[in-house]
Amino acid sequence: MHERSSVAELATSLRGELNRYSPGGKLPSSRALVERYRVSPVTVTRALAQLAAEGLVVTRPGAGAYRAEPRERTAVAGDTSWQEVALSADTATELVPRSVDASGVLVTLSAPPPGVIEFNGGYLHPSLQPERAMAGALARAGRRPGAWGRPPTDGLPELREWFAREIGGTVTAADVLVTAGGQPAIATALRALAPPGAPVLVESPTYPGMLAVARAAGLRPVPVPVDADGVRPELLEAAFKATGARVFVCQPLFQNPTGAVLDAERRRAVVRIARAAGAFVVEDDFARLLVHEDAGPLPAPLAADDPDGVVVHVLSLTKPTSPSLRVGALAARGPVLERLRAIQVVDSFFVSRPLQETALELVGSPAWSRHLRAVSQELKERRTAMAGALAQRLPELALPHIPSGGYQLWLRLPDSLPEAALLAGALRAGVAVAPGRPYFSAEPPAGYIRLSFAGLAGRAEITEGVRRLRTAVDELTG
Repeated sequence: MHERSSVAELATSLRGELNRYSPGGKLPSSRALVERYRVSPVTVTRALAQLAAEGLVVTRPGAGAYRAEPRERTAVAGDTSWQEVALSADTATELVPRSVDASGVLVTLSAPPPGVIEFNGGYLHPSLQPERAMAGALARAGRRPGAWGRPPTDGLPELREWFAREIGGTVTAADVLVTAGGQPAIATALRALAPPGAPVLVESPTYPGMLAVARAAGLRPVPVPVDADGVRPELLEAAFKATGARVFVCQPLFQNPTGAVLDAERRRAVVRIARAAGAFVVEDDFARLLVHEDAGPLPAPLAADDPDGVVVHVLSLTKPTSPSLRVGALAARGPVLERLRAIQVVDSFFVSRPLQETALELVGSPAWSRHLRAVSQELKERRTAMAGALAQRLPELALPHIPSGGYQLWLRLPDSLPEAALLAGALRAGVAVAPGRPYFSAEPPAGYIRLSFAGLAGRAEITEGVRRLRTAVDELTG
């Protein structure tokens, strides 16, 4: 962290001094910069590389760094109004509009303004990420023979074997495709399993990124309500009969956003109902590695006990590591595997081999199990801290379920507290929360917000964020 901040500070200083040099003028030598700014040679090299990437300097090996010649840029005001016609010309004949609402995804990807506490994040805070272990894994991966060559299109055999062991049961490496994270895996699965215009059954509420993917593929999400024990089988069966759908997407473990775990009886019912309907179940197992320390034994994935190939399983290393370690897997059996493979090859050829090698080095290191234990303990403590602070300061926000895995709490708002107004008021008070509306594929039954406790610096920030949220509520109801 210190090295990165030093590079940024030096780059800022050099950027401010560039006007002292004429275009083509030579900057001080690296040695002179080291002495003047009291930084390491590596810091100087990285700062100059950053300025070179910005087009401000030109580096010449053996000669030094020079101020770049200014680029001539002429702004031309074009007329893009024709695109409105082109993008909507087929609207009248489209079963599902081609425009995609990504707001539900962007709310968890966009960084809030400085000073705003981030209750809307979807990834681990840098202090929880295994940065040192990942850096070591990346360095070792880069030195592996053939690490920069073309990988097998299905993924490295050793990595596929590791994913198969994680799923368990009778799943083998031959059933697994390595993907560039969970989101592309879901997109591939939906495109493989349903044609444009077809209905796809989804939990309600559910992950907005999946809804966006479904709509981008031209599918029609149909909601099936969940409760504290997961999706309701009688409503799932009725939805299959009413719509003729051939796909159901679910998160049986620590569902996003409710945190529900599908109970044992319903697990059997979901697979049975889908099999009877001639349909697939897409199982998004995103939170298995985010289990809390106080959770009991976890149920196996639906895919682990599925000899008939009903379940298409999705899992990813991104959530328990870093947003940039985008490595995941699809697992399936039967002819559908070849269709999944074909779509992935057409879309992306293969997942970067250095990234796969890095993932393999990481999960094979002793640091991996230590990291998972540390995250498990910290997530439990953060969940407990947030639930306690909410119960003390905001008892009017209903918290029907406290999960034992995942990274979020799902709160129902009182009817007197409009969701949109609370979001705006919370941001004014200095805390960003995720709105509940994007989690529903149809009209929501009430107002909700989702609060994440994973992307924060620690428990003190959780307490302060809840205090600010109390301020926002008081402003609206006082």
